[in-house]
Amino acid sequence: MKGLVLTAEWDPRPDYTVTEWERTTGKAVTGSSVWRSPRLSVESIAEPKLGPGDVLMKPRACGVCGSDVHFFETDQQGYMLYPGLTRFPVVIGHEFSGEIVEVGRGVTELKPGDMVTAEEMIWCGECTPCRNGYPNQCLRLEEIGFTINGAQAEYLAIGAKYCWKINALVERYGTKEKAFEAGALCEPTSVAYNAMFTRAEGFKPGGHVVVFGTGPIGFAAIALSRAAGAAKIIAFEVSKMRHELARKVGADVVLDPVALERQGTKPRHAIMELTDGEGAAMLVEAAGAPPRTIPEMEAAMAVGGKIVMIGRASERAPVYLEHFQTHAAQIYGAQGHSGYGNFPNVIRLMAAGRIDLTPIITSRFPLDQGVEAVKKATHREDGKIMIRA
Repeated sequence: MKGLVLTAEWDPRPDYTVTEWERTTGKAVTGSSVWRSPRLSVESIAEPKLGPGDVLMKPRACGVCGSDVHFFETDQQGYMLYPGLTRFPVVIGHEFSGEIVEVGRGVTELKPGDMVTAEEMIWCGECTPCRNGYPNQCLRLEEIGFTINGAQAEYLAIGAKYCWKINALVERYGTKEKAFEAGALCEPTSVAYNAMFTRAEGFKPGGHVVVFGTGPIGFAAIALSRAAGAAKIIAFEVSKMRHELARKVGADVVLDPVALERQGTKPRHAIMELTDGEGAAMLVEAAGAPPRTIPEMEAAMAVGGKIVMIGRASERAPVYLEHFQTHAAQIYGAQGHSGYGNFPNVIRLMAAGRIDLTPIITSRFPLDQGVEAVKKATHREDGKIMIRA
């Protein structure tokens, strides 16, 4: 079968200390400090083997994520930009939905023909964090499309316990094809849901919300804020094309932070003006640029405000803790999307029509053109690029 495979060279930076665990497993905890010269190609690969608790799925829609782009892009030394857990070579693709074609002998809740989406966080359920209710912090974590083969392929074998039915989306969207695309958006939407409502425990309806960065996670944060009753949703984005998409999914105001700087002002000033000096109840970092966004966010928090970190970056950010103390404010770190009812809640919101992220899909490619799809994503001119089968 065919798969979109990313390969890279294991070449740790001189100042990076490789742990014994990394050396033994072949996984890098900080990918941007280890993997060099990434290459992407459509290749012939072995078909996956089906375990007793697995299902064999034919992916029907798979989004190109910012993480996939950061696998492909490099710094001046040739190291990939993605800072997280990785092992290569691997078939990429972790935002997906598909149709089950076969089930393992131990699977009882799913059957061939079921439409599903799936978690990409492959948690073990046995380590201490998992047993304490923190599946996204699993000590034996594997990630689909990061450390094990993902969904940019003709077939994918995955544990049934990570799958969620999306048959209900057909009624909402009218056709299976549209439902599969909506289903592929469940993963990034669940990432935003986990960060905003599970980790940070949400905001009171009527509060103002600010979102920095309108990639798919930022779009999801905007849509979820609208569904949760935000009074005003302000987004910051440098891509003009994404401004209109942000408005389509629920943003009231979309501003270009670079343009503001040219005018001699800053995002913090715009936020305070737009909120009548009150500041925002929740500010979401989905840009992956904390050295630049965090100072603006902390200066524009309402009393009792919350900063939610979703964007990934291997950089330290300046934080003035006194401001958090005087404002009774908090900063929340979030990773992943598993557990806590995140996935089923997102699917129900989609099925009920409370949120609809499908307007952000701006380009579609077949698997054979997967490399071209990722290259197009590097231009940052799209909302969401989808690879279809």
